[in-house]
Amino acid sequence: MHSSPNIPQPAQIAWRHGQPYALAFDDVYFSTDNGLLETAYVFLQGNDLARRWQVLQTQTFTIAETGFGSGLNFLCAAQLWLANAPATARLHFISVEKYPLSLADISQALQLWPTLAALSAPLLKQYIQLINGMPSVMLYEQRIELTVLIGDASAGLQQLASSAMPAVDAWFLDGFAPARNPAMWQPALFAQMAALSTPTTTFATFSSAGMVRRGLTAAGFSVSKKPGFGKKREMLFGRFSAKHAAA
Repeated sequence: MHSSPNIPQPAQIAWRHGQPYALAFDDVYFSTDNGLLETAYVFLQGNDLARRWQVLQTQTFTIAETGFGSGLNFLCAAQLWLANAPATARLHFISVEKYPLSLADISQALQLWPTLAALSAPLLKQYIQLINGMPSVMLYEQRIELTVLIGDASAGLQQLASSAMPAVDAWFLDGFAPARNPAMWQPALFAQMAALSTPTTTFATFSSAGMVRRGLTAAGFSVSKKPGFGKKREMLFGRFSAKHAAA
């Protein structure tokens, strides 16, 4: 599994009220209400990770994410893993990112979260190698493997599907909102998710857009709604269940 040695295009960032803003997508990287709490609510709780990790019976657990962004989701997942998972188990966190942040921008973004400083420092130390083609890095006393695939989400997931990697246990569907990043939220993405999932695989996303719900359902996921975080009215979560796939 190898990421591209060439970065297609670095993210173009503006700083507004101290937070990074993606100019290409006219969108924020995380909630202006509280990005840390948003990640915990949407992705960690949405995939029921604390409970699952406390009773984990396998030696590995794989999370796949669309949109590495500032790395906030990864760091929050890492913090939860280190606190809850068996010490002998390994988390493999795989993220697909088309426009990686520069080292300067990601460093500035992560300064917003001083409670994660002990976890962000090792990540930042290896960040340049990671986005310049290093297949993966081992972090936190070898308990977590991080892979960042540079390029389109669908292409990255296709690469995973053709590799010999284990199934994905939980999906973080992030990336920018479907209305602002329609190229990512396509049937091909959901189909590739299905190819990498098992009946125990879960997903969560901040989005409640109809195209996302219909796309996931058509690909074989059972989809539920619950109140969204902050200003978002609803979010989606669920699990893979091929019997729900469209005929």
